[in-house]
Amino acid sequence: MEIYDVVVKLVGQIKPVGETNEDNRRFENLKVMTELIDLLICDIEGVASQKNRQEYSIGHAGKFADNYLKELGIEE
Repeated sequence: MEIYDVVVKLVGQIKPVGETNEDNRRFENLKVMTELIDLLICDIEGVASQKNRQEYSIGHAGKFADNYLKELGIEE
């Protein structure tokens, strides 16, 4: 099982299906999922802030994270 599958299993489905009660549950799942994404992006921003470090491994990770955020349209 991949990480994505585990998260979906823990949080639940988020795509509305057109049935009010089920869609209300999925909307709550959507709020949980977006909260998780916000926390993960904050973590990635923390790594991206290290892009100019002298230590190769830290700078390398920082540059990777910074490029990822730029691809998403999130400027560090």
